[in-house]
Amino acid sequence: MTDELNPLHDPSDRGFASDNYSGIHPEVLAAIVRANGGHQVAYGDDVYTADLQRVFREHFGEQAEAFPVFNGTGANVVALQAATARWEAVVCTTTAHIHVDEGGAPEHVAGLKLHTVDTPDGKLTPALLGTLPQERDGDEHFAQPRVVSITQTTELGTAYTAEEIRAIAEYAHERGWVLHVDGSRLSNAAASLGLPFRAFTTDVGVDILSFGGTKNGLMVGEAVVVLNPDAVRGVKFLRKTSMQLASKMRFISAQLIALLTDDLYLRNAEHANAMARRLAAAVDGVPGLSIARPVQANSVFPVLPVEVSKRLMEKFRFYFWDESTGEVRWMCGFDTTEADVDAFAAAVRAELGGV
Repeated sequence: MTDELNPLHDPSDRGFASDNYSGIHPEVLAAIVRANGGHQVAYGDDVYTADLQRVFREHFGEQAEAFPVFNGTGANVVALQAATARWEAVVCTTTAHIHVDEGGAPEHVAGLKLHTVDTPDGKLTPALLGTLPQERDGDEHFAQPRVVSITQTTELGTAYTAEEIRAIAEYAHERGWVLHVDGSRLSNAAASLGLPFRAFTTDVGVDILSFGGTKNGLMVGEAVVVLNPDAVRGVKFLRKTSMQLASKMRFISAQLIALLTDDLYLRNAEHANAMARRLAAAVDGVPGLSIARPVQANSVFPVLPVEVSKRLMEKFRFYFWDESTGEVRWMCGFDTTEADVDAFAAAVRAELGGV
């Protein structure tokens, strides 16, 4: 039965397809309402965006400067443009969101070449970066690497340790490159690692990052966060030319302030991660199902028969990751409940005869 206040959908409907499916966290929604009174100067000259700088510096260090944007693709495009010249390229994994899931925006909007590297677990390493053709350095026929872009947590649900990021940063900086982090799930990484943001970003050599909010309780909004101002240029201009400058920016900034206040980002992420672990444990050992990848954040990558997944999809939303192998992806969010997990796990067990 649908809620009388929500006639278009049943609020009890739950899925495991994406952490973007969730609603707005009540504390974030309250922050939007509080920001709604009176007039504020447009385009970021408001009191909320000014205070947002203080908040980000508390988490990332005194040099940090945050530029709120609408979405993660926009954050990545602005950040990567700011760190590259027109003849330069970005190095990323073959599974990177900027390569696979952004509709070619880095190429189309930013005019960037992406050099991709295969990885077994979604994570780059200095050794893997060393597979790039070194003999092409300075070759005018080859787009010159300038930025290494890593995703934290990765598209395969794995988390880089602080030491792993430091090693990549040192490799990049030795070559005069810049390290960018696509942090759409940076809060989930903080929860997984048990570390404050600064410990695995600023303090280990990250130059610029895209900070995610929408997957962790915001209605809309991410941020480009500059950690090393010497590594980038023109962010405020690129944000405008990339159509990511919000006129009523106070409403994005107010949400980000709420997320970064009283550890809301961490509470949400810890819960999402815990629900993923609960789900993985609930189906562990079920005949015909295996977990393909480590559960280090809020995603589970099981392998099960394709026809079973298709039947389950009729009641629970989720996606194939690789239909040829039967691998699917189950995502948990800040609003996933233990009851959601238990009901889904029971349906999986019933389909596979593991009740």
